[in-house]
Amino acid sequence: MSEGREREQTERANIEKIELTKAEKKDKLGWIMSLYLVGLFIGALSTGIITPVRTIIQTSLGADDQLGIWMITIYTLCYAAIIPISGKLADRHGRKIVFIISIFLFGAGSVICGLSAGADSFAVLLIGRVVQAVGAGGIMPIATAEFGTSFPEEKRGMALGMVGGVYGIANVLGATAGSAIIDIFGVDKWEWIFYVNIPFCILIIVGSIIYIPNHKSEVVYKIDKIGTLLMTVIILALLYGLKNLNFFDFLHSLTERDVYPFLLAALVLIPLFVFVENKAEDPIFHIEYMKNSQIVVTLMMGLLVGSSMMGMIFIPQFAENALKISSGDGGYFVIILGLFAGAASPVSGKLIDKFGSKPILGAGFAISIIGALYLAFVATAYVNIFNVVISLVLIGLGMGLTMGTPLNYMMLRHTRDEDSNSALATLSLVRSIGTAIAPAIMVGFLAQAGATMQDDLMKALPEIPPVPKMEQQVELQPIMDQLGASDEFNEMMGDSDLNSMLNMDMSMDMGKTDKNMKLPDELLKSLQSSDVTTIVVTSKNMASYMFETNTPDVIKDIQAGISEGIDGIGEGINGISSGIDEMNQGLQEIDTGRAGIKQGIDGISQGIAGMETGIANQGRGIAALKQRIIEAEANLGTDPGELARLRAMLTQLQDAENQLSAKLETSKEQKASMEKAYNDMGVGRTQLAGALEEAQGQKCLMAEAKDLMVSMRDDIPSVFAQTEANYMKSIDKNSEKIEGVYQKILNGGFKNMFICVAIFNIIGLLLLVAYKDDRRHIHRT
Repeated sequence: MSEGREREQTERANIEKIELTKAEKKDKLGWIMSLYLVGLFIGALSTGIITPVRTIIQTSLGADDQLGIWMITIYTLCYAAIIPISGKLADRHGRKIVFIISIFLFGAGSVICGLSAGADSFAVLLIGRVVQAVGAGGIMPIATAEFGTSFPEEKRGMALGMVGGVYGIANVLGATAGSAIIDIFGVDKWEWIFYVNIPFCILIIVGSIIYIPNHKSEVVYKIDKIGTLLMTVIILALLYGLKNLNFFDFLHSLTERDVYPFLLAALVLIPLFVFVENKAEDPIFHIEYMKNSQIVVTLMMGLLVGSSMMGMIFIPQFAENALKISSGDGGYFVIILGLFAGAASPVSGKLIDKFGSKPILGAGFAISIIGALYLAFVATAYVNIFNVVISLVLIGLGMGLTMGTPLNYMMLRHTRDEDSNSALATLSLVRSIGTAIAPAIMVGFLAQAGATMQDDLMKALPEIPPVPKMEQQVELQPIMDQLGASDEFNEMMGDSDLNSMLNMDMSMDMGKTDKNMKLPDELLKSLQSSDVTTIVVTSKNMASYMFETNTPDVIKDIQAGISEGIDGIGEGINGISSGIDEMNQGLQEIDTGRAGIKQGIDGISQGIAGMETGIANQGRGIAALKQRIIEAEANLGTDPGELARLRAMLTQLQDAENQLSAKLETSKEQKASMEKAYNDMGVGRTQLAGALEEAQGQKCLMAEAKDLMVSMRDDIPSVFAQTEANYMKSIDKNSEKIEGVYQKILNGGFKNMFICVAIFNIIGLLLLVAYKDDRRHIHRT
């Protein structure tokens, strides 16, 4: 009995020990999974986290767009180049060591990137991004290989599904995370998008030292140094050339110096690389992969999946354009994509364990095709939040089923366990090539759509409203009519308005007007970075700038013309004033002359009166003398001498009378002549006085015209300011039309882009037909 009890107790203790060991292993496996997945998450997150703050960083560090893009490009290139190398190093030295070193490098690179803000150095930032990429490039293949080989065959799909889910979610949510960090810390603290990685890196390194086992290949070969170097150069040259290749101007683009030398170098080195790899004891790239049709099909599908994934980085911009929401807010729609991709990825793993990878990958391709076509033909044509969300749900589900798990599973099924790291690294490399090439193609669709943007927007913009007639101009018209200067005035004012003087070209010709005026870089950047919610404001800023640039010269010309008119009127006033002075002097002279003539007339009149009195007196004297003569003649006793004397006296008196009468007639004629001259001078005075009054009236009119023209000249700037204000109001009234045109044009680009995504998935689906998924026999090469 005692022996039975002891045996029972021993068996129970052994069972408890076994159960405890299983629990410990399960707990440790949980830690291993968590550490790898967190490392994978932060590494993948940094691929896109910098995207929304790129312009902020490059502006802060004094870099332009051409240089600034390298903070993303250099990360992508180094990340892709290091993947196969890190996989081979993990095979040789163990995944734990390479993983810890990779996390350390990633954290160190994050610190360097953050410090570049304080150093105010773009070069330091690029160095940090290279170190970051080297670290991140070692995380993905190691984590994938660990999950692909540590789990039993029946759970391998689920494990790889988690890897694919985390990687996909991190890639999709990178831009959203970047925007959120900037919102929290502020745009002037952009270095925190790098510093947030540091605590995670520390925790992962400590946890990895404690929990992660150092799995490595049992067979150790000589490192393929030459092959590694050649592969790195080939990858960098190939990716750099392809990223600069314009697929919409393919032949011309091939001749560019940043394309053909690098592609040519890659092509030249490939045969040498193949030769080296065939001779290498432990090649960095297994050339025999290219002899296995199943692996080739898997790699080709990996290239297409990577290319399709890049279409998703434009989802925020599409959502913003389609729904007319502000830049940055479209990133929240990516959460829908990420949630469904993240949910579908582990589910796909479980389904693979049950049904195999081929039907699951096929379902992923099919759902992706439906989602991409729904986006292309429904969501872009019937714009509403429902259609956008539906398309994102479909694409998210498709991504979750295609982006990692099935392809990783396929790759591992056709390679040896000891080559799992390098095999998955090769798949990751090919997928990365797709992610590097696809954006150049997809951006091209937007560029092609935007080629007509300028002309179409110009058609949507309202015409410049006519410059209103000024009050002074209206008041001047009758004055100029009175002055007889209507033709000259209308010619100066441009047919009674100022529009012909404006002569402005508001064509918004990418920074050029009819004067070949270039827009400032800031305004050009604003135009190029506009979205559907800001295009109206950008259009108004463009119009405002062009008004501000053109109107000073126009106003100056108009004011110069008016000033010439003012000067002319001033000269006329001066001339009239001189004439008025001369006329006043003439009147004075006429008045003086008339006064003299009047005085002469009065004197002559007095002389005439005296002569008439003298003649009358002489008449009476002659009559009396004649009477005496008669009486003397009648008196015979009159002395003849006396009679002769009387008769002689009579003759003298008569002669004197005749002379006086003649003088009287002469005086009367002189008087009449002087009266005529007096009257004529009176008529002349009246005419001169009338001319003087008319001249004074013209002078007053011209003075009034001058004051109005001075006022008009001073008010010209305010008139053009009002014209500008009216134009801005007309742009606001046409805002829906302008936004609609912009939205329609970009949606056309997005439509072609998502059709391209659908084509990638269709090709992937056709390739999948050639893949043999025999779950009953695991083939190793």
